Amino acid sequence: MFTLHSRLEQDTIPVADLPLSRLVMMNDARFPWFILIPRIGGITEIHQLDKANRQQLMDESCILAEALMSAFRGYKMNVAALGNVVPQLHMHHVVRQEGDAAWPAPVWGVGTPETMSEEEAQTGIRQLIPHLQKAMPELKLV
Repeated sequence: MFTLHSRLEQDTIPVADLPLSRLVMMNDARFPWFILIPRIGGITEIHQLDKANRQQLMDESCILAEALMSAFRGYKMNVAALGNVVPQLHMHHVVRQEGDAAWPAPVWGVGTPETMSEEEAQTGIRQLIPHLQKAMPELKLV
């Protein structure tokens, strides 16, 4: 049974359900930062997924990365599945720009997150969705 880890629930804004994953946006105005969480309970690592779900996660990750780079005109895409703080399997997708708040370091542990207003969050989501729907029309906004 899928439930979102409390830390992800606290730190993110729900966006959409893809065929395998829940898509959420990190509540940090410094970066376009989205996270895929496979809707499968008890999974902490990519290798724990069966082959079909591993492939689906990789497909969703690539589609999301391409949509993010197009929507936010990124310089670099950072993708990571760390899980050191939140054990539930999740994949971060962060659009980077030269000179952003953490550049060129990773975004983790750099500076203080800047909470978005509701309007900022909805603007970021609206910026992404048309790019994502081109490749994945079956996504369902949550």
